[in-house]
Amino acid sequence: MLNRREFLAATGVSAVGAALASVPRFSSVAALPLAKPDLTLRIAPVSVEIAPGVVIKTVGYNGKVPGPILRFREGKRVTVDVHNDTDMPELVHWHGQFVASDVDGSEEEGTPVIPAHGSRQYTFVPGPVGSRWYHTHMPSKGNLDMGTFNGQFGFFYVEPKSEPGNYDQEIFLAAHQWGPSLAHLGPANNGWEIAYKNGSFNDKALGHGDPIRVKQGQRVLFRLLNSSATDDISFALPGHKFKVIAMDGNPVPTQASVDVLTMGVAERVDAVVEMNQPGVWIFGSIDDEERMNGLGIIIEYAGQTGEPAWVKVPKTPWDYTPFGTQDPHPTPDGTFDLVFKKIPGNRVDYNRWTINEKSWPDTDPLMVQKGKRYRMVFHNQTGDTHPLHLHRHDFEIVKIGGKTTAGIKKDIVNIPRFSDAEVDFVADHPGPSLFHCHMQLHMDFGFMALVKYT
Repeated sequence: MLNRREFLAATGVSAVGAALASVPRFSSVAALPLAKPDLTLRIAPVSVEIAPGVVIKTVGYNGKVPGPILRFREGKRVTVDVHNDTDMPELVHWHGQFVASDVDGSEEEGTPVIPAHGSRQYTFVPGPVGSRWYHTHMPSKGNLDMGTFNGQFGFFYVEPKSEPGNYDQEIFLAAHQWGPSLAHLGPANNGWEIAYKNGSFNDKALGHGDPIRVKQGQRVLFRLLNSSATDDISFALPGHKFKVIAMDGNPVPTQASVDVLTMGVAERVDAVVEMNQPGVWIFGSIDDEERMNGLGIIIEYAGQTGEPAWVKVPKTPWDYTPFGTQDPHPTPDGTFDLVFKKIPGNRVDYNRWTINEKSWPDTDPLMVQKGKRYRMVFHNQTGDTHPLHLHRHDFEIVKIGGKTTAGIKKDIVNIPRFSDAEVDFVADHPGPSLFHCHMQLHMDFGFMALVKYT
């Protein structure tokens, strides 16, 4: 007897739940052919040479990794044709977009899969503005060639109706890790985890490909993405500071400068760097092994030559709160207490994860009413950080690391190990919405639940 996922893989069809019946049809997904598309994405095998002789055989969009940068105008409806030239069903998730459940790219929400060697057409109105991204939402279930381990990711930028353009260059950089293998990295009773052989910024490892060329006095806007399947990454550009202006595409209420950016899986940061230290520098991971494996890129000032310099930067705990305010929060209409635990794999299996003692698909849904404000109180009782993602909504950080804050709106919040945090969201997008940890192995092995509207 086929389970639901096997049935979808065989037939390429999916039923959209009755809960979607009331969703306004501002977006849709259907089989081709329909309307003339604004753009086409093709999912297909691709080979990427990140360094001489280091060829990554993976799956990507339009023959490249990352996929093309998609730039859309706020409020202007778009139609995207997606062709799946692989032997497996696929989904494209429009991460951070407020679209209907049946187009969001989550099978758990009711989005139809794109069958193997089949096609789908997505129609939606882009929004909110800012740095978002698109990626596969298929599980890996321990297959390290699938899910976010592979090359199916790309930037999705929604341009505001007006933008001040207070920078001289705009650079999109996606950090990704390659060559995953199973390893025992945790305590003695831990399950299988992942170690990586290579890394790259976009499609090149450190020292290969063209450097980023700058001039003294320029203001460079970096739009950064951590597209790793499993790892937090801390970045630095020695001698320079990152002035953070947005997180996950949303402007921060307080712009502040830091020496090191730490980004959980799937997080984005927009940061302006003033180029005031002429030379040739390495911009990369502060972890020596990660950087030597390729997680970095060279910054070259005009008229400067020589070996790129790296100055060791101390790792400091990441803190969201300097980018917020101390404004009061409205009283929520409801609260969800969510306790996260790990069931160790004991070195013979993958770890499993629970939300309030249950693993997906048995986790209890979070029931909400349209227009109400809800507080999610997270209790991370594990030794792992958890980049938590709520589809189709933003949330506002209320408390994290024992500190209160306000005004920081994100679609990913990275919860430190053995700690608590609180976020608020407004239930303003009816339809099933997936809540999960964005670390691939965590969501594959239980760390998911659905927000459902009554």
